[in-house]
Amino acid sequence: MAEPPSKHSQECLLLYDGQCRLCVTAKRGLEQLGAEHAVGDVRLIAYQSEEAKQALGDRHRPGRPEVAFLLYPDGRMAGGLDAFLPLLPGLKGGRLIALLLKFPLVKPLAYALYWVIARYRYSLFGEVPLENPENLAVPHPKSPR
Repeated sequence: MAEPPSKHSQECLLLYDGQCRLCVTAKRGLEQLGAEHAVGDVRLIAYQSEEAKQALGDRHRPGRPEVAFLLYPDGRMAGGLDAFLPLLPGLKGGRLIALLLKFPLVKPLAYALYWVIARYRYSLFGEVPLENPENLAVPHPKSPR
């Protein structure tokens, strides 16, 4: 008899740069807001963690990631701004942002802005020390850990 899929195999993983001050601050803000309740089964994991390396497999590159990634349970992956778009409806003000992104030129401007911030995030916001690798994964509140 086939074993039912584990809770972790049904979650999306949002991989963020665990050394970027902006990324770590955003992760902590999402935790404080309880956004994980609003966006469904999404866990936030530092790109530099072993779990992220295993999840990405041969797509993982050493060092800092260029962008954030959203890994779907079926293996699909979205990167950059596209990693955050599916999460917008569950965030406060996210539906308004999603609506604005439907207007011509707004979405291309948002992609350009994301690229600039991602490219220069260390110059603009600084760096933080990488946390203990065992503490890099943030468990979903409904999942046992």
